[in-house]
Amino acid sequence: MQTQPSPPPKPVTEIWRPDLTQLPRLTFVRRLFRLFARGFVRLIVLVCTRCTIHGMENFPKHGPAIIVINHLGDADAVILAALLPAELDGFAKVELYNHWLVGPVFRAYGIIWLHRGRADRRAVRAALDGLAEGRMLGIAPEGRYTLTGELEEGTEGAAYLAIKSGAPIVPVALTGTENANVYGHLRRWRRVPMTLSVGKPFVLAQQPDHREALREGTQQIMESLAALLPDKYRGRYCHS
Repeated sequence: MQTQPSPPPKPVTEIWRPDLTQLPRLTFVRRLFRLFARGFVRLIVLVCTRCTIHGMENFPKHGPAIIVINHLGDADAVILAALLPAELDGFAKVELYNHWLVGPVFRAYGIIWLHRGRADRRAVRAALDGLAEGRMLGIAPEGRYTLTGELEEGTEGAAYLAIKSGAPIVPVALTGTENANVYGHLRRWRRVPMTLSVGKPFVLAQQPDHREALREGTQQIMESLAALLPDKYRGRYCHS
């Protein structure tokens, strides 16, 4: 049997702009923009997609909570903003800060800017502060959108935040949001078939060995996502 080649190493941010990284303040203007943005993307999703939703009764009514997702493509954030019943704070790679389109939208919405693959203590502090305030935090443990269409190896950031804060984890799995599927359907003026599945919240167990806690916690998080996905999306977690 021919083995699948390993995906390239996880990306490492080349620029360093720690001055940009902080928990976004929920000003009146920002709250208003978030309300408008969520309504706008909800309309887009209603018109442009056929999304089947499973398990929404599992989604918590309030925070703190860490919402973990599998990351398939550009549409993931749009689908989450449109369909989840709560407002999320999230991360974005700092390279997008000056993007001509995404940059202004993310700056207005309020994002925790992240330096991927580097020890970004300010981002961790911002996330923990948000959880302490009772916010819901969205994070993709894979650290990028998958290059294979399947679950890639999870990074330990989500597990670290969950263990440090004690916040519950809520797995949310997406299918059909791959760029090729989304843009291919839209180019043909067809609605995009997608699914969104919400799993039951769980809390990571505390244990004396910190490294082992992170390893086991990350495995549990990725297995919780794999359990919500069809076999072809499970990747290295196909036997979970």
